Amino acid sequence: MTGEPSAGVRARTVAIDDPGDLVARLPRRQGLAWLRRDEGMVAGGEVIRREFASIAEADEWWERYAAGIAVENDLPGVFGTGPLAFGSFTFDPHHTAQRSVLVVPQWILGRRGRQHWLTRVSSGEEPSTELPARDSAPERPGQVSYGDGAMSGPAWESVVADAVRRIRNGDLAKVVLARDLIATTPDDIDYRWLVAQLASAYQLCWTYHVDGLVGASPEMLVRRENGLVTSRVLAGTIQRTADEEADRALAARLSRSSKDLGEHDYAVASVADALTPLCSGMNVPDAPYVLELPNVFHLATDVAAAAKPSVSSLTLATALHPSAAVCGTPTDAARLLIRELEGLDRGRYSGPVGWVDAHGDGEWAIALRCGRIEGNTAQLYAGCGVVADSNPEAELMESMAKLVPMRDALEAD
Repeated sequence: MTGEPSAGVRARTVAIDDPGDLVARLPRRQGLAWLRRDEGMVAGGEVIRREFASIAEADEWWERYAAGIAVENDLPGVFGTGPLAFGSFTFDPHHTAQRSVLVVPQWILGRRGRQHWLTRVSSGEEPSTELPARDSAPERPGQVSYGDGAMSGPAWESVVADAVRRIRNGDLAKVVLARDLIATTPDDIDYRWLVAQLASAYQLCWTYHVDGLVGASPEMLVRRENGLVTSRVLAGTIQRTADEEADRALAARLSRSSKDLGEHDYAVASVADALTPLCSGMNVPDAPYVLELPNVFHLATDVAAAAKPSVSSLTLATALHPSAAVCGTPTDAARLLIRELEGLDRGRYSGPVGWVDAHGDGEWAIALRCGRIEGNTAQLYAGCGVVADSNPEAELMESMAKLVPMRDALEAD
């Protein structure tokens, strides 16, 4: 091709009848997923796949590429229609062997409310309006075995204790430390099985699959729709039990915990500070609420604002990442301490994951409760916010609770 890389690329979006279960439409290879409750999108094929060193670089490339696509859209007012790029970005591009990625799929099936659509993207020829053929059914993983990742549980507790000492010495206020767990199965892992389990069990989360990274995130880094910006901040966690009365007591305890409220305040402040130069009319609630998930409770705050003109969802993600919820406070000091103590290449864990449309609207969650799938191996991740009052043993227990979604998905019958 000459000129812009999208020269000759055409996209067509048409309304369709309800395609049924979206997960059942995922292809075994080159599939993408973004699902919450009964809405979202699945996609397949690749028109183009590009790797990047930063979110800002991806933002600049996508703006140029999208501008060159010839678009026909029968549902122009429906969020998520038209050509999209699905993406997954590294947590720390200067401390990883992995690269950030954007993928423009050949087809997208979507559902929002009572609207259903098919988007086809092609190079040169007229885009088809035929539904993609169904692939084989997802395959259940075999027997799962687990092993330590970068370090054992006791070793990670020692790292947390070291971080607490640094915080009490005044080096920083908060740091988020991650750990990994390696899951192995006899045969290659079918990501579609994991997507199906996570989407069913964690309907309040955003279930995703992009380029081998699969998970169900409870935390929306940023959503931009027609200029309205929203960001969900989670910080402060407590594990649930199987007893309803005990859970009510735990939720009340979380909402009063000075340690968790302090950790949450750092995270909310970091989001509000990052959005301020790019937005107006910001609304930050005075106090968090308790978000109930099947395995844990979180303290949560939903921040809302209006984006300034020409500020895309990727521009907002660039400003917001990394927030205190996944890095710490102050950001630079926390990032340096993570590099020193964590002993882990996070890759795209805790980086933004989601999608962007041709107008810059989109949704970017934080890649949490996830795993990186490669053949018959899944590298599972969990992280915890460490502050001056943190207890290493309690933080290890919290990390184990955050590994439950992926472990349950792998082990489901």
